Amino acid sequence: MIKSMTGFGRAEVVTEERRITVELKSVNHRYLDLNIKMPKKLSFLEGNIRSLMKEYMQRGKVDVFITCEDYTLNRVSLKYNRELAGEYLHYFREMEEQFGLENDVRVSTLSRCPEVLTMEEQSVDEEQLWSFLEEALREACTRFVETRSREGENLKADLIGKLHGLDEKVSLVEERSPEVVQAYREKLEAKVHELLEETQIDDSRIAAEVVIYSDKICNDEETVRLRSHIRNMEKILSEGESVGRKLDFLAQEMNREANTILSKSNDLTISNIAIDLKTEIEKIREQIQNIE
Repeated sequence: MIKSMTGFGRAEVVTEERRITVELKSVNHRYLDLNIKMPKKLSFLEGNIRSLMKEYMQRGKVDVFITCEDYTLNRVSLKYNRELAGEYLHYFREMEEQFGLENDVRVSTLSRCPEVLTMEEQSVDEEQLWSFLEEALREACTRFVETRSREGENLKADLIGKLHGLDEKVSLVEERSPEVVQAYREKLEAKVHELLEETQIDDSRIAAEVVIYSDKICNDEETVRLRSHIRNMEKILSEGESVGRKLDFLAQEMNREANTILSKSNDLTISNIAIDLKTEIEKIREQIQNIE
């Protein structure tokens, strides 16, 4: 299934102990770029998070927002730094002696000194925490892929329509090319008659000139390759999965063939068709940039 590179997914897991929320947003990018924002206490799980997400996506700039609310109060304990408090008192006495000041330090004063009393979180069950986070991540990723898939189907339908339009324009080039050669032959014969008047014309010489001209403007190779690229792109679109890079390469090749047709042509009709081909191919390339 074709997937777009733009998507959104959100999931939440709530237990008696905590609530974990995961939100995913993505835009186009040449490669997979994961930008993860989460609480510092979950940073040790970043490797697990990246490995899991690579199961669901191959390309795109994905912003990952993770929040974790802990409902347990017994996870926090008060710690008393006895050694640091002693150092504070030592320096307070030294300041008293040096400056002749009254030492009015009380317990309440000492407790407010930095790092004397600190709040510390108790250790958590890492496996259990990952289990909760993994559940939320997988649910968010599943919804994220669903939105990408829906948008991908719309992109596929649009591209198929554009490819059919390209095919019709290639047919117009093929139909017009023999007419250009015939018109050149008629124009050449008329010019020769005008110059030579009653003198007999050597048909073989005219035929040779026409052959040289037709070889010069021949675009059979380009139209055949262009049709081949169109069929190949339709096949890739039907196969699905991560095909954005393949499609982009084919679009470049298609543009190259259209450029060659335009450069060879000295016929206004074919030139206009070639310009239309280039315009449509560029639209296809723009759409392909949205495909994973």
